[in-house]
Amino acid sequence: MKKSFPRTLLFIICGVVAGVIISGVIYAFTGFSVFGRFHEDVRQPAETSNAELTEFAFSILGLIKDGDYSELSKTVHPEFGVVFSPCATVTLTTNKRFSAEQIAGFGSDSGIYIWGVRSSSGEPIEMTAADYFSRYVYDRDYCAASVIGVDHIVRSGNALENLTNVFGDLRFVDFHVPGGDGADGLSWSSLRLGFEEFEGMLWLSVVVHSEWTE
Repeated sequence: MKKSFPRTLLFIICGVVAGVIISGVIYAFTGFSVFGRFHEDVRQPAETSNAELTEFAFSILGLIKDGDYSELSKTVHPEFGVVFSPCATVTLTTNKRFSAEQIAGFGSDSGIYIWGVRSSSGEPIEMTAADYFSRYVYDRDYCAASVIGVDHIVRSGNALENLTNVFGDLRFVDFHVPGGDGADGLSWSSLRLGFEEFEGMLWLSVVVHSEWTE
C-alpha cells in the first residue's frame, strides 16, 4: 500500500509558495518587499518636500553610520557618482569621486586614495575608505545632530563655501553638531549630503565635511 503525502507538510509547502507569490505581487505594485529593502526603497522622487528630503537624508546617514556600503551605493548618482570633500570648499579637480560600484566595495577596499588636501597645511589627504569615513564623514554622531538645515548651510568656518556654485541645481541637508563652550565654540562640525536629479529621482552626488580649521 502506497503511503500518502503528509497533509500537514503539503499545507506548509502551499503556504510558503503562496507567500512568495503574494510578496512578489506586493513588490511589483509598491516596490516594497516583506523580505527586505530593495533599490526602489532607498530612492527619492525629485519633487519632494523639505520633510521628505530630510527623512531621505537621515536614511542615507543611517547607512553610513552602519557601514552598509552595498545599500549606500544604491543611492549614488548612476552617471556622475559621488564626490567627497573633506572641507566646505568643493574642488572637483582634487576631491575624490567614486562610482556606485566602487562605493559598494568599500567594505573590503584597503586601497589608499588621495581625497583632497588639508585646509590647514595643504598636504594631501591619503587614506583608506574606512579611515576617511571615520575622520571626514561620520566623525560625529550626525544621526543625533541638534541642528539641521535644508538647502541651508547652518554654520560656516574659514573655508570658502561654494557647494551651490559647483552644483547648481543641488538640494542638500546639513547635519550640524554645535561646538562646546571652550575656544568660542569652534569645535563644531557639519556633514552635508547633496542630491541631484536624474530621471525623475534624487541621487547622492556629494558628501561634504565642514569644521573650523586653523
